[in-house]
Amino acid sequence: MTQSSAAKFDASRAGEYAQQSRIALAGYDACHELSACMLSAALGEGKRARVLVVGAGGTAGEIIAAARLEPEWTFVAVDPSPPMLDLARTHLLEAGLSDRVELVPGTVADLDGSLPFDAAIMIGVLHHLPGDAAKQDILTQIAVRLRPGAPLIVAGNYRAYASEPLFMAAWAARWRMNGLAPEEVQSKMNRILQGAEPPRSEEAVQALLAEAGFEEPVRFFASLFWGAWLSRRIPSAE
Repeated sequence: MTQSSAAKFDASRAGEYAQQSRIALAGYDACHELSACMLSAALGEGKRARVLVVGAGGTAGEIIAAARLEPEWTFVAVDPSPPMLDLARTHLLEAGLSDRVELVPGTVADLDGSLPFDAAIMIGVLHHLPGDAAKQDILTQIAVRLRPGAPLIVAGNYRAYASEPLFMAAWAARWRMNGLAPEEVQSKMNRILQGAEPPRSEEAVQALLAEAGFEEPVRFFASLFWGAWLSRRIPSAE
């Protein structure tokens, strides 16, 4: 996530993030849990690993799930939004995991690339980056900080929202299911349309990953517009 795209995650947005993210994404916790399971399967059970977590601010759900599954993993978590990073710090402290996580304010480009990571997780970031160039850049920045063959979990919305009116109607219905009045639902949907720019398709996600030096990904989770994939850095990628 860039500094400009992080501006929308101010203190007020951070405060409501945990509740609203679980409404906006049906299966929010399942996605984090399956991401941890897929990463464990890719790395091997019980092995030590140093894991990069990109856009880690908020619930820190991906870190908590992975850390509980694999006690030998440590994490470097980067996020450009101070309020979101503070929220993650609180959740990690409550989970008793603070000593296994280094929280870094900033972007992936700010991280030292001399000590490569064994794996990376990036959940809910790509669709907040405007344009393909920014999406490509963050994936490339991740790739050069990974060991050859290291796995990457990437998850987020894909496909243009206007391309799936039935999904949009179902998304609105989910907000109604959680007690929002019609005018509140409309406000939420307007905010979704204005606040994000997903990759155009699953093929677009695959192309972005390939250009950054990753193998063809395997999708392991889907929920309306949301998808989650596992890929690996191509060993020959520079």
